[in-house]
Amino acid sequence: MNIALLLESDGPGGAERMLLTLAKGLRERGHHVVPVGPADGCGWLADQFRNEGFEPETFVLKRAVDVGCVRGLANLFERHRIDVVHSHEFSMAVYGAMAALVGRRRHVITLHGSRYFARHRRRRIILRLAVQSAWATVAVSDDLAMDMSRDLNLSPEKITVIRNGQELPKGSRSTFREELGIADHDVLIVAVGSLYPVKGHSDLLEALRLVLDRSNHPSSIHLVIAGREGSASQGLRHRAETLVLTDSVHILGHRDDIPNVLAGADIFCLPSLSEGFPLALIEAMGSATAIVATSVGGVPTAIRDGIDGILVPPGNPLALATALLRLINDQSTRCRLGGSASVRAGSLFSLSAMIDAYESIYSSSERTT
Repeated sequence: MNIALLLESDGPGGAERMLLTLAKGLRERGHHVVPVGPADGCGWLADQFRNEGFEPETFVLKRAVDVGCVRGLANLFERHRIDVVHSHEFSMAVYGAMAALVGRRRHVITLHGSRYFARHRRRRIILRLAVQSAWATVAVSDDLAMDMSRDLNLSPEKITVIRNGQELPKGSRSTFREELGIADHDVLIVAVGSLYPVKGHSDLLEALRLVLDRSNHPSSIHLVIAGREGSASQGLRHRAETLVLTDSVHILGHRDDIPNVLAGADIFCLPSLSEGFPLALIEAMGSATAIVATSVGGVPTAIRDGIDGILVPPGNPLALATALLRLINDQSTRCRLGGSASVRAGSLFSLSAMIDAYESIYSSSERTT
């Protein structure tokens, strides 16, 4: 099949990485994949696609209602003889739906967790119409599927859950720690996620202050936050200074070597206030790193509390600090939780399972919406 993969953003985020992984997996199975991203984006994802041998295309969206964008996408689909249009997130779900209707092509929608559409009635109505015209609609977690069903007033059966799968490459523990000058016997906590308020990094800084105040060896505890710069970047760095954490915290921005970052970690922390099904969590599970995460979105589906990691309520620095201290002080528990998480990631969140599910939807003789 000829498959177009559409996404409205092209920075180094979870949905973008998932799109690249999906495209590679589909190509390996003999499909022709055309990635389509914004012409005015930062270009990171397009560069990643080119490095992998794809020829990405772009769309131009000049205003909230842009007939020219629909026309441009429809022409692109015709030029590449696209069989399936697979749109990711709100804007492309809407514009992909209209362009697919023009050419009478199958349209599949995947939402990854961004629910900003839910706050605006007009957006809910537009997305509901797009979903009703689609061949299938996918959510990446059970919680997101329930939210979509409620927000869009849809029957739960209309939404298919396909959890993100991920390749689980192994990194090198020594190189990342050496880069930052962190001794092997020190405890390194790592958080991976774009620097936006919803990722909860401010709560993590508050928790770290509590951890250091309660620890007998505060100088041996370090925190790394690795993720794309965003609206919270400056505030986080200022907050680290205010809390007197600059000697303990490294805010690195985007990294291309996440496997090395995770391999160097003793604890992975996901302090998010909201999530769909984060790829960084799957990668951390695959790296056998002990995990502390907030119980949001699809996280409880991945992590069984006390078995594969420790779950805490979102927006609660004290609970976060308590869980972190428990793991900092107990290496055997870190090893037990990390080992269990690694086994679970390999069995439940494989890349092949995700691609199998999407292939089945693309070729299904019956629509699910």
